[in-house]
Amino acid sequence: MLSITIPDTELWDEEKEEFIYVRRQTLQLEHSLISVSKWESKWNKPFFTDKKLTREEAADYVRCMTLTKNVDDNIYLCLTPELSNQISEYMNRSMTAAWFREKKGEKRSSKQVTSDLIYYWMVALNIPFECEKWHLNRLLTLIRVCDIENQPKKKMSDKESMAQHRAILASRRRAAGRRR
Repeated sequence: MLSITIPDTELWDEEKEEFIYVRRQTLQLEHSLISVSKWESKWNKPFFTDKKLTREEAADYVRCMTLTKNVDDNIYLCLTPELSNQISEYMNRSMTAAWFREKKGEKRSSKQVTSDLIYYWMVALNIPFECEKWHLNRLLTLIRVCDIENQPKKKMSDKESMAQHRAILASRRRAAGRRR
């Protein structure tokens, strides 16, 4: 969870030609599958794309991440570049100690990832729905770990199998006191 404080701000409403005063407020934010799902429900498009979010879409995603109750909608207009950077850094954190070794020649899936697909992965891998509240990167790491652990073990090549047999035989000979 990320906590940010938006300071007292004065905004100008061009339509009404008047100032809007927004009081200081601390927001509790959570980058989670629930947040992505809310955002995709409103915008009817995938959150995970190569295209950068518009300012309005990004502010709305912060709104979807907000756990704090009774927040003035104008508060999202007061996000400074520093606060936006802080939010981006939080969203990009791995939130786990797990890491993966990328295999040479391994292709990334071209499948469009949406919140619905992530929910499917959770169901297919028997991941409980309370994990939808986790930081999204942590949930995606768990999904990847479950997928890797559920894959059938690779068969050894003939060369690897023979090398393993030679090592076992050599070990047994040493244990029996014979040397070759």
